Amino acid sequence: MTIASQHPLPRHALDFVVRKDDLRQVEFVESSVHAESPLEDGQILIRVDQFAFTSNNVTYAAFGEAMHYWDFFPAQEGWGRIPVWGFGDVVQSRNDAIQVGQRYYGYFPMSDYVLMQPDRINNSGFVDAVAHRQALHPLYNQYLATAHDPGYVAAREHEIALLRPLFMTSFMIDDFLEDNQFFGARTVILSSASSKTAYGLAFLLAQRGMEQCEVIGLTSPSNVKFTESLGCYHRVIPYDQIDSLSAALPVVYVDMSGNAKVRSTLHHHFQENLTYSCAVGGTHWDQREGEGRLPGARPTLFFAPAQIKKRAAEWGMAGVMSRYTAAWTKFLTPLAGWMNITHGRGPRAVEQVYLDMLEGRSRPDQGHILSVSE
Repeated sequence: MTIASQHPLPRHALDFVVRKDDLRQVEFVESSVHAESPLEDGQILIRVDQFAFTSNNVTYAAFGEAMHYWDFFPAQEGWGRIPVWGFGDVVQSRNDAIQVGQRYYGYFPMSDYVLMQPDRINNSGFVDAVAHRQALHPLYNQYLATAHDPGYVAAREHEIALLRPLFMTSFMIDDFLEDNQFFGARTVILSSASSKTAYGLAFLLAQRGMEQCEVIGLTSPSNVKFTESLGCYHRVIPYDQIDSLSAALPVVYVDMSGNAKVRSTLHHHFQENLTYSCAVGGTHWDQREGEGRLPGARPTLFFAPAQIKKRAAEWGMAGVMSRYTAAWTKFLTPLAGWMNITHGRGPRAVEQVYLDMLEGRSRPDQGHILSVSE
C-alpha cells in the first residue's frame, strides 16, 4: 500500500487521489491548481474550506467507473479523485457576477483548490459549465450560495455537509417506494442500518407509521444498540439472525451495504416474497462479488437523480425542493442528540479517516469534517 503522506510533504496545493483498481492505495499529489492559478475570463477559483467524509464517499469510489464518479474531477491515468460534499470560498474571480469571498455549498474534490466555470448564475448559485462535466448529471454540477440558500443555517454547516446530500438520497428512495406502492409490501428492510443514509430513510419511513410500513434495520452485532437508540427502526436485527424474520409476508430490501452474502441470504430466505431489491450503497465495498441468479426480485441499482428528474417533470423543480426542504428541516432537529462531529485538517488526518472508513473502522455515531489544508 502506498501512503505518500507517511513521508514529508512539500506544502503546495494538494490533491488526494486513490488507485481505481486498489482503493487502499492513496497518495497526495501536487495540484496544478493553486492560490495563484491564472484564470480565464468567466472563471473562478474556490478554496475548498471543509468537507464531510462518510461511507457514501466510499460508495462513490466503489462505483466510480460504473456511475462516472471519477469523471467529475479527473486525475492522472489509473488514479481517481473522490468527490465530497462541503463548503468553499471564492478566492479569485474573473466573473463579474461572482465576488471574492462568496461561500458556496456543493460537490468538491478532496483538494485545496478547484477551478470552475460558472454558468446560469443567479442569487441562488451557479452551475459549473467546465467542458468535461457537461455529460454528467446536472444535480452534481450545481453550487448553492449560502447567503441565499433556504436550507442553510450557519451554525449547522457540519450537519449540512455530512447529511444533506445523503438525506436527498434517503428522501428520493422514500418517495420512490411510495410512488410504487412499496411494491405490494408493508415491510422495508435496510442493511447498514447504522449508516447515515439508512438512518435518513428510516427516519422518513417511520413517519408513515407501522401500520403502513414496518422498518427493520440490519447491522453488525456491535452496532445493534446504537442503531436501536436512533429511535426510527421498529426492529434491529444482527446480520447473523436474518433467518429469525418471518418469510411469510412480502418485503422490500434496500441494500445500503453492497454485501453480496447478506443480499443472497435475504433473497434465499424470502424467495418470491422479496418483491423489490433496491441496491443503493457500497459500504461493504470489498464484498461485492456476484452471487448468480437470486430468487425474488432482481437487484436494481437506485439512482436518485432519475427519481428527481421524474418528480421535477411532475411537480416542477421548485416543488421537489420545497418538499425536500420541509423534510430536511424536520430531520435536522434530532441530530444533536447522537452525532459526534470530529474535525481533521491536513493530509494525515484526511488519509486516516479515509482508510478507517474504507476498512469499516469508523464508529456510526461519528461525523467527520475534513480539510486538506492544515
